[in-house]
Amino acid sequence: MRDKRCVDDLSIEELEQLVLVRRRQARAERLRRLGREVDPADWLADPDDEAAPTPLPPRAPVPAQPAPAAEPPRRGRLNLKWLRDSALLVLEVVALLGLVAVLVASVTNLKELNQEVALAREAAPAPIAATASPGLSLPATPTAEPQIKYTVLPGGHSPPTSSGSVPQRLSDLVQPVVPAPIPTPGPHSPTRIVIPSISVDAPVVEGDDWEQLKKGAAHTIGTANPGERGNCFISAHNDIYGEIFRHLDKVELESKITVYAGDTPYHYVVKAKRIVEPADVSVMAPTASPVLTLMTCYPYMIDTHRLVVIAELTDN
Repeated sequence: MRDKRCVDDLSIEELEQLVLVRRRQARAERLRRLGREVDPADWLADPDDEAAPTPLPPRAPVPAQPAPAAEPPRRGRLNLKWLRDSALLVLEVVALLGLVAVLVASVTNLKELNQEVALAREAAPAPIAATASPGLSLPATPTAEPQIKYTVLPGGHSPPTSSGSVPQRLSDLVQPVVPAPIPTPGPHSPTRIVIPSISVDAPVVEGDDWEQLKKGAAHTIGTANPGERGNCFISAHNDIYGEIFRHLDKVELESKITVYAGDTPYHYVVKAKRIVEPADVSVMAPTASPVLTLMTCYPYMIDTHRLVVIAELTDN
C-alpha cells in the first residue's frame, strides 16, 4: 500500500531512503533514454553495489570535419551597387564643374561687354548742342560704311575677313550680318539722362539695337522727344553694357529725372513703377500728356521680366 504521509511526518531515515529511491529512479530513467534495459528491481539497488548496472562507455569523439574552403571571388562579376554609386559621383562632379564653368564664363563675358561699352563711348562723337532754325534742317552726319561680319564656319575654319576669302564649296554656309547704322539724332532728340537718386548720368543715343545700347541709354525711334506731348521711351541694360539702369528698381516715387536735348534740360517726376512681361508693349503706347518711360530687364542677372518707371513732365 502506498505511503500517503506528509514529508513532515517522516523520520530522517525514511527521508534518506526516499531520496535514495528518487536518485535511483532518475538514474534508471537516464539509462532508459540511452537505450539500455533497466530492471525495476535495480531501482532499489545501491548505486555503489557491484550488481548495479554499469554505465555505458564514453563515446569516441567524432573527428572534426574540415571547414569548406571559401569560394574565391569571381573576377568577371561586377558590383552593381558600387558601379551605380561611382556613376552618380562622377555625374555630380561633372555638374559642379559645369556650373563653375558657366559662372566663370558669365563673369568674363560681362567684363568684356563692359569693356566694349567703354571703348564705344570713347569713340562716339560728342552730341550736337545746336538747335535748328525753323525751316532749316541740320545735315545728316555721315556714317561709316557698315562692315560685313560672318559667322564661324563649320569644321573649325576661322571667320573670313572678306567675302572673297570664303571657299566656293562653303559659300552657301556663310550668313552675313550687317549691323544697322546708328541714326543721327535730331535737334530735339534726347542726348543725356540724369537720375540723381541712383547716381545715373549717361548719354542717350537714337535707336535701341545692340550697337546703340553699347553706347548708352537708347531712345526708341518713333516715340516722343523730351518735353513733347507723348511717350518718350528710353531703355538700357541693367547687367551688361555699363549697367546704366542697374539700380532703376531703387528709384522712389516723386524722385526727379532730368533728360537733356542738347543743352536744354527737361525735368520729370516719377509717378509709377511697374513690372511687366517681356511681351507687354502697352508701356510704349502714345500718351496725351508729356510722359517719360524708362525700362530695363528685371531681376538682376535673371532678366525674366521688365521693370518700367513712368514719370511726368514738371516745370521745375
